[in-house]
Amino acid sequence: MLEVNSLTGRRGGEVYEVQSSWENIRENVDSTPTMVFSVIGDSDSFVPKPWAKTVFQTALIEAAKSGGESWILYRGHSYGVSDIIREAYRNYGDMEFGTDSKNVILKDKRRHIKLISIAGKESPDGMQEMETEDKTPEYGINFDAGEDFLMEFEKYVSEQEVSFFSQKIDFKMPVPIAIIVCEGDIETVAHTAGALENKLPVIIMKGSGKAADLILDYLENNDLLRKKASLLFGIRFDSNNYEKLKDYLDTIKQKEDLIAVFDVNNDDPLMLSNIVGEAVVSCWAMEKILHEDHQSKTKTLLLIFNHINLRPKTAIPHSQKNGLAFTGSSLAWKLLRRNSVRPEENIMNQLLGDYKEESRVYVLNPKYTSPASLPLYFYFGFQLLQESGLLKQSGHILLFEALKANRCDYVRVLLDQGVKFKLNNLPELYEQTVSCKEDCEFKDEDCLHMEWILKQIQETHAKRLCNKHRSLLRKIKKAKDKHNDKDREKYEDQRDNLHDSVAEAAKGLCRKILRYKSKEEESWDQSGNGDLKDANISDILLWAIFANRRELAEICWLRSEDHLLTGLVCSAILQKLSVKAGNVKEQILSNDLAEHSKLFEQRCLAIMDRMYEENTKQAIELMDDEASIWGIHSSPLTFAYENFMYDVVAHTCSQKNMNKQWYNNLAPDLKPFLKSAFRRPRKFFTAPLTKYVYNYIMFFTMLVMYSAFVLTSISTKYYVQDRARVFEYYVYFWGAGDFIEELISCFGCLESRGRSHRGYYSRMKRYLYDFWNVVDLLSYALLITALFVRHFHPSETFTIARRMFSLSLLVMYLRFLEVFLIHRRMGPTLIMIKEMLKDLFSFLFLAMFVVFGVGIYYHANLWPDHQTIWDGDWTNWRIWTIIYYPYWQLYGESFSEFLQGEDLSDCTNITSVWEADPSIDRCPQEDWTVLAISAFYMLFSNLLLVNLVIAMFSYTFERVQNNAEKLWRFERYTVINDYDWRIPSPINLIFLPYRFCCCPGRQGCCLHRCRECCCEEEVKVEKNETEKSVKFRKNFQKITAFKIRNNM
Repeated sequence: MLEVNSLTGRRGGEVYEVQSSWENIRENVDSTPTMVFSVIGDSDSFVPKPWAKTVFQTALIEAAKSGGESWILYRGHSYGVSDIIREAYRNYGDMEFGTDSKNVILKDKRRHIKLISIAGKESPDGMQEMETEDKTPEYGINFDAGEDFLMEFEKYVSEQEVSFFSQKIDFKMPVPIAIIVCEGDIETVAHTAGALENKLPVIIMKGSGKAADLILDYLENNDLLRKKASLLFGIRFDSNNYEKLKDYLDTIKQKEDLIAVFDVNNDDPLMLSNIVGEAVVSCWAMEKILHEDHQSKTKTLLLIFNHINLRPKTAIPHSQKNGLAFTGSSLAWKLLRRNSVRPEENIMNQLLGDYKEESRVYVLNPKYTSPASLPLYFYFGFQLLQESGLLKQSGHILLFEALKANRCDYVRVLLDQGVKFKLNNLPELYEQTVSCKEDCEFKDEDCLHMEWILKQIQETHAKRLCNKHRSLLRKIKKAKDKHNDKDREKYEDQRDNLHDSVAEAAKGLCRKILRYKSKEEESWDQSGNGDLKDANISDILLWAIFANRRELAEICWLRSEDHLLTGLVCSAILQKLSVKAGNVKEQILSNDLAEHSKLFEQRCLAIMDRMYEENTKQAIELMDDEASIWGIHSSPLTFAYENFMYDVVAHTCSQKNMNKQWYNNLAPDLKPFLKSAFRRPRKFFTAPLTKYVYNYIMFFTMLVMYSAFVLTSISTKYYVQDRARVFEYYVYFWGAGDFIEELISCFGCLESRGRSHRGYYSRMKRYLYDFWNVVDLLSYALLITALFVRHFHPSETFTIARRMFSLSLLVMYLRFLEVFLIHRRMGPTLIMIKEMLKDLFSFLFLAMFVVFGVGIYYHANLWPDHQTIWDGDWTNWRIWTIIYYPYWQLYGESFSEFLQGEDLSDCTNITSVWEADPSIDRCPQEDWTVLAISAFYMLFSNLLLVNLVIAMFSYTFERVQNNAEKLWRFERYTVINDYDWRIPSPINLIFLPYRFCCCPGRQGCCLHRCRECCCEEEVKVEKNETEKSVKFRKNFQKITAFKIRNNM
């Protein structure tokens, strides 16, 4: 505990000076405050009243954190409000510095809040002022002083100046101070009145009781003073005390414009920063007119409007009138204590930039901030830039600080004013907001922060994004300490050029998360397509996504282009990050990211709704507009499908777009569509619907021929007949053609749409995710296996080949069910079957362990010490006996006679016989425990396990039924997208060379180039019309996005 004895007031006959006290404090804490909180209210407690002390503690510390270098002045007693403040400060140290709190001294740069104890009177129980033997800084600095010292010290502090922006440049402003009234007695009321007389802002803690509540009650209704005073103070008043109290309250009422209120019962603790900042700014702004009466105010206003300049000299000698605002009349210019004129750009850059180097990151909740919220750096910095005319030139520094501190109001205004974010600041932005803190034990253990999650995705990009800038700063500092100018310059050059690699690393992480190709791997033509128009907005938006800053992400998204696709990409990235965070059990972060993801998806759906209402045609066309976002090239509908955004794919805009594609821009009704076969045959026969119907006609024909082949011609004499050969070879040709189409679908070789821009691994994973694709591959595998068995492993009966062909045919029939997926009624039923199969497999996986456990118990006790478990042919392995009985008991078979050892037919007890011939069964032995276990197992399996799977089926049915339309529309898009390029088998075998050589579906194929040469003017007109439409839709999205934002 540090004591400095130099205070105004009398104690022990000594005279103390306020100026000396101020200097001693500054010397001992090694800083000049940018915000001072003076908390008053220690009092004798005669009326017990519980109040939300924790809210006050949190609010005070959070406000002090946001104030920058903050001092908290308090009386230093061991009771009352002082004890509450001391506890709050101790908690601040514990939360900020952990177990190292007591070792972080007051002069430490990390301790931005200083607690200054100024002792007052004795406690009611004779307790003396707090004097701790603990030398740790958690209790701040203690002054012994008289009762009047604090008020005089507050006034003196308000008259001091601080280099608010930079310690290096002499741009000084008054030290902001706020008086906080909490609880209190009559002396607290007197102190409040004195502070208001000194033109200091006062914040009253409503709900803390005593003097604080009395002041507020008097301001609302002074007629209840007698009743309220006696109830709140619990003391007996005489006429003298009551008159003094009334005089103090009257003084307070005259200055109530300087009073702000924080309700500890209703206000959020984060609001105090906003309340204090507004009170300080309001007090400074109204300082010159606090004592003017109405006539003098009127006279002053008249003189101003008559162009009589009564203002004092400002920093700008030639003021210009702009409405009622005058250049040089802002509060920031008025408060600056300097003699220089308008600063140049380099001076302003240094002024704001030094604050950036000397400040620390403190993130505020935008919900509780206003332009005047602490720290006041933003409020005054914006005014200085605005009046100096350097907003666009130097505003990037203020924008950078606003992004770090999450000051959305300033970010929005600065971007609207045309301020550009300097990419040179991008590495530092990531380093201070996304990367782990320097004291994070990242290398020793998994910290589960966002940096660690990003490193699990792509370590190289994540290190460049989060650690490279910090590493270079350390190297520069080390080179400076060693006076190695060559290395220092080298590292400084690397730091200055780091922003490009950081921006690319962020985009690379984005593509890695969503598994899209990098730019070097992409084969599509990027001419006319690029990332977001404003690279600054693009980079800030991606940073806001990784930092999970919701409000800032929305601000940047609104100012971007291709809002729909950009919003979908943001939603997908956040969803993937949410899953990653959930996988490492970081549930809070996972839920927050998931909510942010859902918010972007809802914005996109709102855009689609509004655009469909206002211009249906353009809204439908928008779903196929391709763009490039952070190197991800796709269209909104394709991207939504690839990332399983069911609501977007099921939206009316998407479905209308699908209908156009499904009917190939023909009439979306059966009869008109069939008539178009004669009117527009080319469009009719190339429509996905026509190809779909024809494909399943050929499929059904194949099934009939395959069935005839399997039933009659596997091994009999009919195989040599030509009819049987036709059936067999038709199946082979059809299978080959269909298998080729599936490979094209899996790898995207001939697709014209956005899926071809993903990596092969992502395409394969997406392909195998579809249940029907797995059934397709299974049917091909069985057919190929049957073919090889039949021709390369012949036998007299062809039993194995027949079984394989039959099994392949069975799966083919199951495949044919997919034809009904496109039907509106039967489609959801098939989806239910698919989802229930997943439940069934999950159930079987769990039941398998129970079946094996029970089966082994049966076998071990019915056939003890059986040595030939794996002897003989695989069909005679004992493993089948182990699982046979418990498996069939799941369906109600009891096998009671066998399990009791009474069924001894077709078996032997002679060991040499059953060991020599595994096909001869060994007779079971009688064991009563087997029957007991069997009874319990059947009870467990039939009543619990079977009913469990029924309950799972019921839940799945309800889930699918509630989302039937959405799920069906998503599956419908799968079919439509496939048949957009698919040619039915086996006709596709004829066109296969042409398709691979010419790639007619791709942009820039030989057919397109021929058409451009032959019909140059027509192609040019079409291209111009397309560009106009795309440009219109981009602007349409932007207008719609702002409309939706304004209506929220």
